[in-house]
Amino acid sequence: MSKESYEAALDYLFSATDYEKMRRVRYNADTFSLDRMRRLLERLGSPERRLRSVHVAGTKGKGSTSALAHAIAAACGLKTGLYTSPHLIDIRERIRVGRDEIAPEDLERLIHAARPHVERLREEGDPATFFEIFTALAFAHFAASGVDLAVVEVGLGGRLDATNVLTPDVSVLTAISIDHVEQLGGTLWAIAGEKAGIVKPGVPVVSQPQPPEALEVIVRACRAAGSPLMLVGRDVTYAWSPAPGGGRRGIRVSVRTPLAAYEDLFVPLMGEHQALNAAAAIAAAECVGPMRGRLTPEAVRRALAGVQWPGRMEYLAGPPEMVLDGAHNRASMERLAEGLAQHFPGRRIVIVFASAADKDVDGMLAVPAERMPGTPVVFTRTDNPRAADPADLASRFASLGGQAAEMTADVPAALRRAAELAAPDALIVACGSLYLVGEIKGRM
Repeated sequence: MSKESYEAALDYLFSATDYEKMRRVRYNADTFSLDRMRRLLERLGSPERRLRSVHVAGTKGKGSTSALAHAIAAACGLKTGLYTSPHLIDIRERIRVGRDEIAPEDLERLIHAARPHVERLREEGDPATFFEIFTALAFAHFAASGVDLAVVEVGLGGRLDATNVLTPDVSVLTAISIDHVEQLGGTLWAIAGEKAGIVKPGVPVVSQPQPPEALEVIVRACRAAGSPLMLVGRDVTYAWSPAPGGGRRGIRVSVRTPLAAYEDLFVPLMGEHQALNAAAAIAAAECVGPMRGRLTPEAVRRALAGVQWPGRMEYLAGPPEMVLDGAHNRASMERLAEGLAQHFPGRRIVIVFASAADKDVDGMLAVPAERMPGTPVVFTRTDNPRAADPADLASRFASLGGQAAEMTADVPAALRRAAELAAPDALIVACGSLYLVGEIKGRM
């Protein structure tokens, strides 16, 4: 493999329609076609049929929950695949077996093997999207690698998502809130309906606590499918506290399920929402066939202590000290504010903020305006084509009562200005977009 041939393969992959980079996307069975996805997979030998899996959907927390479930399975001795999106720096982050990202030569080989089938779909007038192709490549890689279990995060929604061709051992629903309004609808009822579309007949479902409107939809979906529902907060309980500060910040959490107690676990991720994610991951692990006889409190303790999930309240010791968080809707911004108060009480903060223009920008900005008055905010924009204009962000922040706003043209300028404002001892918090987090980490 040469660098040129690998980059040419990626260029071909990226030439497919990529809805992640588009502001307005119709969410229907034509745009997001499971029939097209199944035809592509069938031509690749139906690798998804050879996979045992955990399928994870939700508005927030689905990536962290996937990473936690993946770590638990690996600690129990299973060869485990992990499929997540988006990536922070390198697209290979999205496909992992164990801790290893897919190798460039394997990704290039898979792209070349899939290309004739992708071209055939295009000739038939039904071209596959970037996410469909990449998901098919992930399933092919997991099947070829002989994984015992694949932990698969939904890309968008659930019902029509390319990953929804799986019949998993367990379906997981993390916290549901308002996001992707243009695609999924503007009500919790509509959004929950799309997320609950991953529920399969007879397959157990683990759900985090949900707003009543969303929970009603989930309960109905489970009843219709004959799927047992395990609810965190009711059937699975947890207690948590911030772990002591220092270079390795995180939480202490204890989880009780109907089957076992998992006491005094350390998770190197911050915030109560990560305790919820850990509880859901543990409950899901108990539903997985290959885990039976392997899942022990000690294995879970070992797994969670070593979990890695960058960009989600990720602490960097600095200088300057920073927290990177991909919070990209109001609910996740609220969790970030709560986590900062819990883990950094009384600490002076400077925010660096960038967002996609099609997000609930006002909802996100209302959180620092209302809960962190007077906190300096440096607005910037990422390289993402969907990025919002910093001037528009600053104007909207001011209309919400926000103060001390500044604008910069790009992320490096924003970091320089934030460091000036933070001196000598403030904490810089970068949030609003995983693309922002990825650009920052890519420059480290």
